[in-house]
Amino acid sequence: MISTTSLFAPVDNDLHLLTENLKRLVGARHPILAAAAEHLFDAGGKRIRPAIVLLVSRATMLEGEITPRHRRLAEITEMIHTASLVHDDVVDEAELRRNVPTVNSLFDNRIAVLAGDFLFAQSSWYLANLDNLEVVKLLSEVIRDFAEGEILQSINRFDTSITLEAYLEKSYYKTASLIANSAKAAGVLSDSSIEITENLYAYGRYLGLVFQILDDILDFTSSTEVLGKPVGSDLISGHITAPSLFAMEEKPYLKTLIEREFSEEGDIETALSLVKESQGIERTRELAAYHANLALKHLDCLKPSECSQSLTDLVDYALSRIF
Repeated sequence: MISTTSLFAPVDNDLHLLTENLKRLVGARHPILAAAAEHLFDAGGKRIRPAIVLLVSRATMLEGEITPRHRRLAEITEMIHTASLVHDDVVDEAELRRNVPTVNSLFDNRIAVLAGDFLFAQSSWYLANLDNLEVVKLLSEVIRDFAEGEILQSINRFDTSITLEAYLEKSYYKTASLIANSAKAAGVLSDSSIEITENLYAYGRYLGLVFQILDDILDFTSSTEVLGKPVGSDLISGHITAPSLFAMEEKPYLKTLIEREFSEEGDIETALSLVKESQGIERTRELAAYHANLALKHLDCLKPSECSQSLTDLVDYALSRIF
């Protein structure tokens, strides 16, 4: 099985530099914010989003070295992503992420919300300093999309009438928007043609959807140890994802359990069993594979290189985790 370490080999040095820079950029004047930031950037994430930005930057700058603005864009991307996770954990009252205590459980909700706000503000300031209006617009849209995705998720809890289209739209806002817009922004900074930047956007959009769909499958199929949170926690919280959506078509009783918000004893266990007995997970795998193929088609615009190969392999890596 491919690992992210080998996938990101072409930008390995760039990623080391990024991690050091992030700690310096966030070096807040307040010790608690600095401690929260240090904890976040040490929490062992895969750095997939900035790696995509760096791979796209190198794949579109084959004739020369990537610029400090490309590097700064990768850092901004990781700051925005991390800020969204901090706020997510507060909303979900999560105590662990990747088996590491969350900022809200280490400090408290107030500090966590402020740490997330601080990271969004800091990333916006660095974004403005790139002096590229198109890139500012692309990344500002991402911050708005995060908020919209969270709001949609909150108002649709335990709503069994949610459609597959609405689920994909929410998944775009919460996950794919950042990957799509930052990949496009990297192409913009490389002065790539409109055709190439639009293809990079589409690649990021479909890959982002694959990642979200993948997470929604793992929520049912992984162990608590691997997930770092209880199995089926999305469904238990009332978030209806693709496996549950498909399962409801086959097992109408699942709808009843969700609508009564698992208020009776044994409801949660029954609901999780119904999803696993249905074709829900299998159909969700097919949905992921469909979007993965769309992502790959949009990479044809890049000249062959080590970095464009890594972008291709990243799609296979995502799929390999669910098949």
